[in-house]
Amino acid sequence: RFLEDIDTVAGTDASILLNGESGVGKEMLARRIHEKSGRSGRLVTINMASLQDDLFESEFFGHEKGSFTGAISSKIGLVELAENGTLFLDELGEISLMGQVKLLRAIEHGGFTPVGGSQIHRPNVRIIAATNRDLLERVNEGAMRRDFYYRIHVIPIHLPPLRERKSDLPLLVEHFLK
Repeated sequence: RFLEDIDTVAGTDASILLNGESGVGKEMLARRIHEKSGRSGRLVTINMASLQDDLFESEFFGHEKGSFTGAISSKIGLVELAENGTLFLDELGEISLMGQVKLLRAIEHGGFTPVGGSQIHRPNVRIIAATNRDLLERVNEGAMRRDFYYRIHVIPIHLPPLRERKSDLPLLVEHFLK
């Protein structure tokens, strides 16, 4: 039943938020959703906990050659790499407030401008995010913007721990044996 629900939402373009304990298979589930989505692009994964604020725009939106010290060539950002595919934001609960503002602006306005660029890029990207944190609690603490939370939280899916999904064990064993 659980996987049937996943397959149903996979065909939508709505943002999906996967929530559950560490180790429940959020990344594996994101991959399944992407594969079942019918999107022709790739699944691009970024761990939000490892992303530094000063590199956020360059990593997500890319940059033009010479736009800052050390930019010796142009770089395509992760959002554009996910064109016609899925951007998987792992550990979303760790995103900074500044990162939330920048990502929200790109999502709400349907595009972004690479650092040092002047042309707006509007890629067709679906967002799947994952966290083991209570994001509403983060909103109430002031660590997450309410507007960002609601933009990412369109289709929430809670993944129960494996100890509560023993019927999934044969599927997992089969997957890992392959």
